[in-house]
Amino acid sequence: MPSRPARPVFLNLLRIRLPIAGVMSIAHRLSGVLMVLMIPLGLYLMQRSLVDAAGFAEVRTLFDGTPVRLALFLSMWALLHHLFAGIRYLLIDIDVGVEKPTYRYTAWLVMFAAPVGALLICLGARG
Repeated sequence: MPSRPARPVFLNLLRIRLPIAGVMSIAHRLSGVLMVLMIPLGLYLMQRSLVDAAGFAEVRTLFDGTPVRLALFLSMWALLHHLFAGIRYLLIDIDVGVEKPTYRYTAWLVMFAAPVGALLICLGARG
């Protein structure tokens, strides 16, 4: 019986169940991309606030708006997630936390600590 050539297989990415470490790894990459994309906005806001007192007041009132608050939360999440996941990967590189229960626990810890930390920072920045 002649063999058929291998055909491409359609993968439904929404049906694939990744382990938590895989989800955290993808989020680590996304947070890195997000941080790079936020650089121009951060530089613009910093430049605008340093021009004069009116520019500083304008940026300060801009931070009271909901869209900028969401952008601040997202950038803080990206920074904290990338930091915590990076520390986790450095520890794994020196063979700390490579056992199955430990790497799952540390992945969950990173996934929960980053948004909680970002929320606390954003709420603390209000005052």
